[in-house]
Amino acid sequence: MRILVIEDEIRMLDLLRNGLYESGFTVMTAADGEAGLAAALAHEFDAIVLDIGLPRRDGFSVARELREHRSTTPLLMLTARDAEDDIIRGLDLGADDYMTKPFSFPELVARIQSVTRPKRVPATIRVQAAGLLVDPVRQLVKRGSTSIELTRTEFALFARLVRSAGNCVSRELLTESVWGADHEVGPGTLDVLVNAVRRKVDAPFKHKLIHTIRREGYALKVQPAVEAIESR
Repeated sequence: MRILVIEDEIRMLDLLRNGLYESGFTVMTAADGEAGLAAALAHEFDAIVLDIGLPRRDGFSVARELREHRSTTPLLMLTARDAEDDIIRGLDLGADDYMTKPFSFPELVARIQSVTRPKRVPATIRVQAAGLLVDPVRQLVKRGSTSIELTRTEFALFARLVRSAGNCVSRELLTESVWGADHEVGPGTLDVLVNAVRRKVDAPFKHKLIHTIRREGYALKVQPAVEAIESR
């Protein structure tokens, strides 16, 4: 796999380059946001490891620009800040996952493998009572005539809720659906991702679909209650 690493700390950049190369990846690097963005737009990569605190253009700006250019390359953001606002902002701008420094290298490799692993593509899903159409090929959600674009991780989470419309999906099952059974995820990561999806899928609309089931998980609720219909 071809990986782009955008990191301004030279020692960290060298460690990431050498470690990823020894793990079997082809690696290109950039030491600032402008150079990283240019490389990401000029070449095809399987994943981008993107630091937030970059000179010339920070990681948030790089992520925003890439998604505005319709880039679907998975983004794994690195940050020394573990504040929820930074995590939310990164996910909202299209990051597929994040890691806070310091981190273990084996975990980084596992995260890269997770965000690049092909997802099982479900059938097209409709929830007619809510006017929902979920298109797994384009990772697109439609509420009535409104199209809502989601990142890979956002789509995986929302599609899992839709497939169990009307029923609670446990936190464990949601986490597994998004990141895989072998991926260790921090306790607040799922909640951050759910909030990011809510801002796109629920916030612009009067009727809210995603509901928190206290101490259990989340559910997509529609009125009247119907089952999701899969079209093949």
